[in-house]
Amino acid sequence: MSVRIEASVSDVVGPVPRRLFGSFVEHLGRAVYTGIHEPGHSTSDSRGFRGDVLELVRELGPTVVRYPGGNFVSAYRWEDGVGPDRPVRLDPAWHSVESNRFGLHEFAAWAQAADVEVMYAVNLGTRGVQEAADVLEYCNHPGGTELSERRRANGADRPFGFRLWCLGNEMDGPWQIGHKTADEYGRLAAETARVMRMIDPDVELVVAGSSHADMPTFGEWERTVLRHTAGLVDHISLHAYYQEHDGDTASYLASAAALDAYIRTAAGVIDELGLEVGISVDEWNVWDLRRWNETDQPRLVAGGWPEHPPLLEDTYTLTDAVVVGSLLGALLRNVDRVTMANQAQLVNVIAPIRTEPGGAAWRQPTFHPFRLVSSLARGVSLQVSVEGDRLRTERHGEVDLVDVAATLDGSAGAVFLTNRATASTDVEIRLRGARFEVAAAETLSAAGPVSLPGAAATSDAKGTTVTVTLPPRSWSLLRLAAPDA
Repeated sequence: MSVRIEASVSDVVGPVPRRLFGSFVEHLGRAVYTGIHEPGHSTSDSRGFRGDVLELVRELGPTVVRYPGGNFVSAYRWEDGVGPDRPVRLDPAWHSVESNRFGLHEFAAWAQAADVEVMYAVNLGTRGVQEAADVLEYCNHPGGTELSERRRANGADRPFGFRLWCLGNEMDGPWQIGHKTADEYGRLAAETARVMRMIDPDVELVVAGSSHADMPTFGEWERTVLRHTAGLVDHISLHAYYQEHDGDTASYLASAAALDAYIRTAAGVIDELGLEVGISVDEWNVWDLRRWNETDQPRLVAGGWPEHPPLLEDTYTLTDAVVVGSLLGALLRNVDRVTMANQAQLVNVIAPIRTEPGGAAWRQPTFHPFRLVSSLARGVSLQVSVEGDRLRTERHGEVDLVDVAATLDGSAGAVFLTNRATASTDVEIRLRGARFEVAAAETLSAAGPVSLPGAAATSDAKGTTVTVTLPPRSWSLLRLAAPDA
C-alpha cells in the first residue's frame, strides 16, 4: 500500500486558532464531583480542586473549557450555585441529584488554576432572556448593581470577564429539556443576544446549530436560526460523536471524512446566507452510545435519583485514540471555517482523563493525540492533497487510505497521519517551498507515543521529500525542523 501527499508552504488553509483545542466540563456523572473537585482528596487544595487532575489538564493542554452543560444547562438555575445557601435539586437531564456545592465561582477559580478560558452556556430550555441577562451582569459588570454587588459579596470583587457565551444547548433535539422548533429557538436566541450585547458589547456569542449530521432538520435548522440571529451572533455550533458499529472498524477509522463533510455542509449554508459566522464544534468525540442507552439510563431509571453517579465512563482503546487523532486532523483541515472546538468531555465522562474517588488519576489512550496536536499544531494549517491507494467503507464510501493534516509555524512543522489500512502503508510527502529535516517521528501505542523508525527527509531547491512507513491502523506524527533551526 502506498500514498503520495503534496503540500506547499504558500498554500495555506488559514491560521490555527488556539480555541480549536477546547474541552468541556458538564455537571454530568463524575465530571465535576470526584473529577475536577474532591475536597479531602490527598492532592486537593483548600478549594477542593484535585491537584493530580489539574496537573494532567495542564499537560493535556486545553485552551478553553465549556461549562456547565450540555443537556444539564437546559434546566439549570445558575443562582443555585452561588452564595452560601446551595439548594439540592433534581437534574432531570441525567436523572441525578445536583448538590450545587460546585458552581459559578468555583468553576471560575478552577479555570484560572487550569489556565483556560471559560465558555459559559446559558439556559434557554426552561429559562430565557432575563436569566441570561442576569448571569451576564453578575459575571461581568464591575459593581454598583444588585447582581454585581451580590457577586462581590460572594467573594469575587473583580468581574469574571467571561467573553464566550453559548445560547443554550442542542435545542434541535427532542431529548433536550425545552426543545424548540428552529423558529422558536431562533427568535429566543436573537432576543437573548440583543440584551446580552446591550449589557456587554464585547461578548462573543455561539448560537446552537445541529446536534449531529443525521438530524432530519440539519441544514434547514441552520438556515432558520441564522436568519433570526444574523448580525447578532459570532459562531454557530455543531456537535459530532462517532462510534464503531457492528465491528465495522474501517468505517469507524474514516469518521474524519464524515466530520469534514458535516463542517463543509454547514459552511455552505452560512455562505448561502451571505454571513460571516464561524463554526464552533463545541462537542465532539468518540462515544459508544450503547453504554448510555442500554446500561446507564436503564440503571438510573430503575435505581432512583443518585448523586453524581458514574455515567458514560467509557474505557478507550488504541483504535479510539487513532480516531480522535484523525478528528483533530479534520478540524485542522477546516480552520478557514472552524473557529473553535471542544472535545467532550475532560474528566471521567467519555474523557481523556479518568479518576478514582479518593484514588489515582490517569490518562486514557485518547489523551495522547489531543496533547500532541494541541502542543504542536501552531501557526497555519496547510492545504494537502492525497493520491494513491484508497479505502472503500460501508458508511462513508471511498476515502483516502491515509488521512493527513499539516501545520507550519516558521521553521517548525508538524504532519499528522492516520493509516486506515489493515497493512503497513508507505507514504511519500512532498512539501514544496522549504527545506526541512525530520526532527522526530512518533506513532501511538496504547500507553502513549513511541518512536517510529525509518522516517527520512531529502531536500532540493524545490522543497523537501519525506518518506515514512506507517503501521497498520495507526496515528502518527512527524515533527519537522529547518536544518539551521
